Formats: sequence, C-alpha cells, structure tokens
Amino acid sequence: MLVTPLPGADRDHLIATLNSVKTKADNLRSAFTGTAYSRLLQYLRWATEATRHLRNQLHQSDLDRLVTTRRYEALLSGASSGMAGSHQEGLVNDLVSLELEERSADLEATVTAIHEIASRWAGGECLVVADSSFYIQNPERLELADLQEVLGLLPTANVRLLFPIVVVDELDGLKDAGKHRARYRAVHTLGQLDATLRGSNHGSLRAEVRGEDTAAWRGGITAEIILDGPGHVRLPLADDEIVDRTVAMQALAGREVMLLTCDTGQHTRARAAGLRVIKVPATDPGPEPDWSAQDKPGTGARAMRREKRAAANGNNGPTTPDGRMSDQSE
Repeated sequence: MLVTPLPGADRDHLIATLNSVKTKADNLRSAFTGTAYSRLLQYLRWATEATRHLRNQLHQSDLDRLVTTRRYEALLSGASSGMAGSHQEGLVNDLVSLELEERSADLEATVTAIHEIASRWAGGECLVVADSSFYIQNPERLELADLQEVLGLLPTANVRLLFPIVVVDELDGLKDAGKHRARYRAVHTLGQLDATLRGSNHGSLRAEVRGEDTAAWRGGITAEIILDGPGHVRLPLADDEIVDRTVAMQALAGREVMLLTCDTGQHTRARAAGLRVIKVPATDPGPEPDWSAQDKPGTGARAMRREKRAAANGNNGPTTPDGRMSDQSE
C-alpha cells in the first residue's frame, strides 16, 4: 500500500489533490524565468501549498516522502543562509530541478498505485481483514473455515481476504510460541498463504464453484498481502496498527472493509474507528473447573510424603505461610 489515507479521507478527492499538486510541480519545472533564488522561493511555496492541501488526507510519513523530503529541508534552510548567491546559482537550479522532477515522478506513481488498488478491489468481492486472533482461535483452521458463513454472506459470495504484513509478522512470531495450538495454527496459516501466493502478493485460496447444479455453487476466496508503504512507521501496538491499516484500506477501496477477530479488545478498537467488525467466538474452553478441589490436599506422591513427615514430626515441622508442611527437605 503506497500511501496511508487518514480516517475520513475520500479516495477520489485524494487522487484529484495529488494530480493537482503534480501538475503545479510540472508547470514550475517547465515555465520558469528569473533568478535561482526566485525559483527556489517558488519551489518552497509549492511545497507549502502541497502540504496544506494534503495534510488532512495523508499521514505525515507520506507527506515527508512525497513533498517535505530531506532535500526540501536542505533547500528551506539554504533559502535563509545565502545558498542562492550568484556563485551558487547553477547548484540551486540543479537541486530545485532534481527535486521537482522526483516529486512529480513519486506523485504520479502514487496516483497510479491508488488506481490499481481501486481497480483490483472494485469487483463484487467482500473485502475482509482478519487479525491473528482469528487464525489462532477460530474453531476451524483457515483451510476448513467457511468464511462466507462466518461473515453472514450467501454461500455464493466471493471473498478477498486481505493480510496486512503486520498480521503475517505476528503469525511468524507465533511459530515458536509455547502454546501448541498457537504454534500449530500459525504454521498452518502461513503454509496455506505460501501455497496460495506462490511468490506473488495475491492468489486464489479457494476456487469459485459454478456448474449446472446451482445448489452446489460456492463463492471463491482470494488472499492478498498488503505491504507497508515506503517510510511507513508502525504504531507501537500491533492491534492498533491492524485497525489503522484496515481504515486506510477502506479509504483506498472506496467501500467497506470488514474486520474479523476473536479478541474483545480488538473488536472495541475497530468499532471505535468506524469499522464493521465480526467478532467470532473463540474455541470453547470447556466446563468450568471445580475451584474448590484446588484447596483440597493432594493425593500424589509428594503429598503423601508430606503427610508421613507431618505424622513423624508431630505436625511440628516447618510449614509454608498457608499452614502446609514445607518441602524444604525434598
């Protein structure tokens, strides 16, 4: 994902703004007369205006990459330090020309990427992001999960399952988890993803089924990894990052992107961000333990040895704070 729109940003308005900013950069490159200092000031005004128009639509990291780059900072500093003196006119002109050329190219690439995403996600597929808790705690592993049923869709509906790279990283981290279920599910999910993508960023996880028997029709499921854009800085909490990425995907898609989770906290975060959330009940933990049995004396070998020592010592041996015989002699 090349850029991260802010919550509430409109995709079409963002594209129009990016195109307008690019056009002004192109005009400044081609139609210039005057001194190098005059050109430098015109470039800085362009950057200021571009930032003003884009700051309510894109994250600051995107602005720093598209407009307020390190070269911009150097040119801004040089504008007040005599950088555009007569002996430096050639250098200033070259730097401004290079910066405008690169800004134009990056803005064009950004618009192209947004159009590609909009086109790829424009079909009738239901767009869904599932966090790692779904892949670990859902009663059925990914291979067997009926996503259409989980999402409350018709069996014939097609689903595009989006994997923000932060979710893939979380699953990678769980491959060495101490809990057997988390480790197994993480390895299984990543294996399914590898087999589906085959080195690409998207592929078919489950083929669509059509035929003469309409009762047997089933919708397909495609999977797609969403990479972080250049310079993107993740939020400290992975759950917040997943919600932030999903909100950005929804803005780029221009339509609803649902979030699947088994986690109560994540459900709350996503709802607060304005997303539609499906909270899937996690695996049943089983019947409630008999808590009173935990306070009863044990029947194992250690407990029997403690009782024998207590009888031999007349219950005068060392005890633990809760009154039981200490195991110091073991």
